[in-house]
Amino acid sequence: MDKAKWLDEFAQGLYENGWISFDITPWLGPELLRALQQEIIVLDQSDALKIAGIGRGSALIQDRSVRRDKIAWLQGSTPSQAALFDFLDNLRTGLNQRLFLGLKRFEAHYATYHCGDFYKPHVDSFQGRASRIVSLVLYLNDDWQPTDGGALRIYSRGSESDAGGLVLPEAGRVALFMSEEIRHEVLEAHRTRYSLACWFRQDVIPLPLSALV
Repeated sequence: MDKAKWLDEFAQGLYENGWISFDITPWLGPELLRALQQEIIVLDQSDALKIAGIGRGSALIQDRSVRRDKIAWLQGSTPSQAALFDFLDNLRTGLNQRLFLGLKRFEAHYATYHCGDFYKPHVDSFQGRASRIVSLVLYLNDDWQPTDGGALRIYSRGSESDAGGLVLPEAGRVALFMSEEIRHEVLEAHRTRYSLACWFRQDVIPLPLSALV
């Protein structure tokens, strides 16, 4: 499938259901996925990840009863991150052309969930804020099984209780969804789980990383 057809499918999924899941390996390539996987493993093993918070700016808090992952923000400073950023920018442009979303930029971080970690149901952006518009999660885990837990539970558009789907965090799998509309959660992981999260935004002026969730 060429990139234009990929983008058509992404846009259709967002328009019809508010979310879509797919294997992005044919686009990114297995070599890039392995390089990204190795980066987050090194960060995790060197204790370079920080406990993630909830909220932003002065309202940022760390609540382990809600969220237990650790994160590291991406700057595009390595060859693998630069290649990933090219993909994300192509996706941003493609979604703008098809859905007229006015996406101006994106931000991304690595996330690690160790055994017992989870993230309770939430949305990525408050309605009407026009900041985070589209969310993307890319998974970097080999040989993931349903018994390993850590799945992404997606709720149906506009619902806080009706499950719309369950996405296993398998290497190369991507979940793409509307940030303000789609409630989701990360179920408890039973082994270390690696992922990369990205948010496409409408605002223009970048905020300090210390103010971002």
